[in-house]
Amino acid sequence: MNNKNKSLFKAIMPWLVVIILLSSLVPLLNTGKSSAVNYNEFVSILDKQKVTEMTVMPGIYVTSVEGKYTKNEKGKDVTYAFKTNVPQTDEELNSLMQLLEDKGIKVSVLDAKSENMLMDTILGLLPYVLLIGVMIFVMRSIGGGGGANAKAFDFGNSRAKLEKDSNTKFADVAGADEEKEELTELVDFLKNPKKFVSMGAKIPRGVLLVGPPGTGKTLLARAVAGEANVPFYSISGSEFVEMFVGVGAGRVRDMFKKAKQNAPCIIFIDEIDAVGRQRGTGVGGGHDEREQTLNQLLVEMDGFSGNEGIIILAATNRADVLDPALLRPGRFDRQIQVANPDKRARAEILRVHARNKKFAPDVNFDNVAQRTPGFSGAELANVLNEAALLAVRQGHQLITLDDVDEAIDRVIGGPAKKSRKYTEHERKIVAYHEAGHAIIGLTLEHANKVQKVTIIPRGNAGGYNLMTPKEETYLQTKSQLMASITGYMGGRVAEEVFFGDVTSGAHNDIEQATRIARLMVTELGMSDLGPIKYASGQNAVFLGRDYSSQDNSHSGQIAFEIDQQVRKIIDGCYAECKEIIEAQKDKLVTIANALLEHETLNNEQIESLYNTGVMLEMHDGKVDDTQDHQDITFPDAPKTPDPVDLDDDLLDEMK
Repeated sequence: MNNKNKSLFKAIMPWLVVIILLSSLVPLLNTGKSSAVNYNEFVSILDKQKVTEMTVMPGIYVTSVEGKYTKNEKGKDVTYAFKTNVPQTDEELNSLMQLLEDKGIKVSVLDAKSENMLMDTILGLLPYVLLIGVMIFVMRSIGGGGGANAKAFDFGNSRAKLEKDSNTKFADVAGADEEKEELTELVDFLKNPKKFVSMGAKIPRGVLLVGPPGTGKTLLARAVAGEANVPFYSISGSEFVEMFVGVGAGRVRDMFKKAKQNAPCIIFIDEIDAVGRQRGTGVGGGHDEREQTLNQLLVEMDGFSGNEGIIILAATNRADVLDPALLRPGRFDRQIQVANPDKRARAEILRVHARNKKFAPDVNFDNVAQRTPGFSGAELANVLNEAALLAVRQGHQLITLDDVDEAIDRVIGGPAKKSRKYTEHERKIVAYHEAGHAIIGLTLEHANKVQKVTIIPRGNAGGYNLMTPKEETYLQTKSQLMASITGYMGGRVAEEVFFGDVTSGAHNDIEQATRIARLMVTELGMSDLGPIKYASGQNAVFLGRDYSSQDNSHSGQIAFEIDQQVRKIIDGCYAECKEIIEAQKDKLVTIANALLEHETLNNEQIESLYNTGVMLEMHDGKVDDTQDHQDITFPDAPKTPDPVDLDDDLLDEMK
């Protein structure tokens, strides 16, 4: 039985129960409490028993006689009822009445028609009751009561959910100080609008939160509602778009109608790009339903009527595809970039998510933040949760630095594939390859700092080398980019120097190095071709709009010179890398041997091997009564929201 039939059965079932009950009442109403006796038994009762009362009801064909008599049983008077029918003739009726009069029995004569009036009324009304019940059932099924067509008449109603008494506050949002400062104005306006009106200022009608997934855009919107203590309507952009044209526009009208009735209030539209995409784009033209919905949204946000007291918050990670009419002042007056947190912000986020977790003494959240560049708040929460799960799996009493490192690796590349077996020769090549990357990071001045090296397969990689910038900066110099390319060459050069051969393991390294070198030549002007941008034709957002708009303005000669400059940069970095590895052979061998023995080395261990040649021992995760462990607790902090979507391109961002 499918869901539709189940819903129909549930709706019909109550009416079937009512009909059965009414049917069962009919015989009960017709049946009295008396026991039926024949005429001879009736005469015997009159002769031998003490009859106390009698009721005679003449009918059309028979006369119904009912009565009661008492009988002494075991010293107690017991009352019995009896009933019989006698033929309806004058002779029989007169004989019966004379008999009762001779016995001195009090007789009541009733009209049988009036006695059955109630039952006749019920039976007469029953068909109408059933008919009305069927009509109500049909209307409920069509209009809104349960079943496949339950939502037929409220199809155009808003799906926005009203949230009241939000417990999320700005204190729950860590590492977003500037974003919270921008949104604090909205809270102040909703609490004290006179302060702004007296200055002639108008609060922004709409605020667009733009940023990668997992950076806390929805969390910020909830915090605004919690701080302002006003009605908060939340809806996803996809809930406006339906198969039927005009439904989405009706939902937009209904949503703003409800919001006006509860003004001042906040409307939060998550993933607004689902409904706000630029009109008239894409192969095959536009999308009528989405475009009509967008048109209605534009009118409601800034039309003739206006919407005083309603503030629109929206979130998206695809601001580049939104319609320009949606982004103009008067609709979304302010755009707030919610970027991935920097090192300081990551440390704050880690401390928030570390509450009620026990960490070993050597776990430093500032160092963990250093090892997680490009991570969003949701990914950081996932890292600590994975670390706690790993600690339980390993039987640790404390969360160790190794647990945190492994959790970071799992978030980046998935679980380690320990079941994948290398030959001893392959294992040695991978160890020297990864040690080559580490040596460049430790030796070259502008190279990234080595955070972790492992030869355990993870994903499609045979080994893994995490290198992060020494300091997070917003600009990268030519020297830093060249050092990055040199670092990518470290594994390939180590294979060539120590084994006299190269493998396919440097595939991704070569790809990343070539990408950076071509970027330096074609877009950053860091080559002999000068500060000229040569378009690569990779900026198309809408296939329909930019299908044939790739800019191939440079000639074949320029393309040849670009390739030459890319080769020049790669060759120069390769030669520098080879020179460093030749000079640091002994230290590279030390790190490679430690990798073959331990399989995974972190930053502290690598630096100890590089500087002293001695392996640094790490905490084993067991509680030592002589030492205090870190127990991060925030008793007053509300529960941290669940993580949202993670960034799939994080590995590229880190590199």
